[in-house]
Amino acid sequence: MFNNKSILITGGTGSFGKKFIKTILENHSPRRIIVFSRDELKQYEMQNDFNDKSLRFFIGDVRDRERLVQAMKGVNFVIHAAALKQVPAAEYNPMECIKTNIYGAENVIHAALENNVEKVIALSTDKAANPINLYGATKLASDKLFVAANNIASGHKTAFSVVRYGNVVGSRGSVVPHFKKLIAEGIDSLPITDKRMTRFWITLEEGVEFVIKNFKRMQGGEIFVPKIPSVLITDLAKSMVDLPVKIIGIRPGEKLHEIMCPIDDSHLTYEFSEHFVIKPSIFFYSRENDFSKNALGETGILVAEGFQYSSDKNHFLTIEEIKEYDNYSEL
Repeated sequence: MFNNKSILITGGTGSFGKKFIKTILENHSPRRIIVFSRDELKQYEMQNDFNDKSLRFFIGDVRDRERLVQAMKGVNFVIHAAALKQVPAAEYNPMECIKTNIYGAENVIHAALENNVEKVIALSTDKAANPINLYGATKLASDKLFVAANNIASGHKTAFSVVRYGNVVGSRGSVVPHFKKLIAEGIDSLPITDKRMTRFWITLEEGVEFVIKNFKRMQGGEIFVPKIPSVLITDLAKSMVDLPVKIIGIRPGEKLHEIMCPIDDSHLTYEFSEHFVIKPSIFFYSRENDFSKNALGETGILVAEGFQYSSDKNHFLTIEEIKEYDNYSEL
């Protein structure tokens, strides 16, 4: 579906963007891939790394609606990956997080509708489910904007969906590269916020493939959630080095465990063989409202009342399995 099509990715110089572009170029023949981001140095480095004639680089910020409208001209598919993601930074700089993650989402929606983009997928996070930190709250607001945009799109062909998943192994600012850096510096213990902490775990490749497949599955309005394993953070530390851990306490806005399908959404959640779908709580007047079957013909069943998909009640990776995942941290 991407052959001879134009694709734009916001935040395209990040970990996801680089892996997505590499995957698309290896498996498809797009007409254009537009990398939209505000870091000219990273764009320059990407241009040298890929050196592909289909790549276009746009300097811009998702806070700038006019620039987004200009960048999306002639675009078929959009992935919205731009976000301020560091939990403590968001707690200390709340308005900056709101401007990028909420107002930026609104601008992406406006620009997509203005240009009659075919499909938009916004990347979300497990922190958007029952959020306790500002980052999660802004991403929940963003998710709601993209879901509701399918009603705003009346008269337009644009469909909007959301992909939500957990911690990406080795992504910029994540725990594996941080631990590796500390180990290389000769630290005598690894800092752990809490011994009970668990997280959903996914590789960058799995995340990219899930997004690509959901472009084919989507009707518009769904939140797609992959079935992925969990890790105990102490097991992650053991998988990397034989050192004692030092408990430093939970950071501002941090959870012990993460949730991707909240219990309050169990009446909206369908289970498929490889993933879950949280259907919209609002009614679409111009779109299909049956989300038990997707555009690929896959069928799901409504989960039991009270169902919750959380990182502490899930399949856990063994230390040996975590070591295999750790190999993906070299991007």
